[in-house]
Amino acid sequence: MAITKVWIEEGCIACGSCEQICPEVFKLEETSTVIDGVNYSDFEAGIKDAADNCPVEVIKYSE
Repeated sequence: MAITKVWIEEGCIACGSCEQICPEVFKLEETSTVIDGVNYSDFEAGIKDAADNCPVEVIKYSE
């Protein structure tokens, strides 16, 4: 199944890990944000890797 939604829950510590892993989807501002208008199915591996490597486990996605 393709990823259809990506979000970041409260608690982001702005470590920048997600942006380093998948800059096509994540952008670090004051906290990490998800870039609008991205076709998530093109970057599934990066999204899952970013979620798996988030030190505070706030990156979520749904398929």
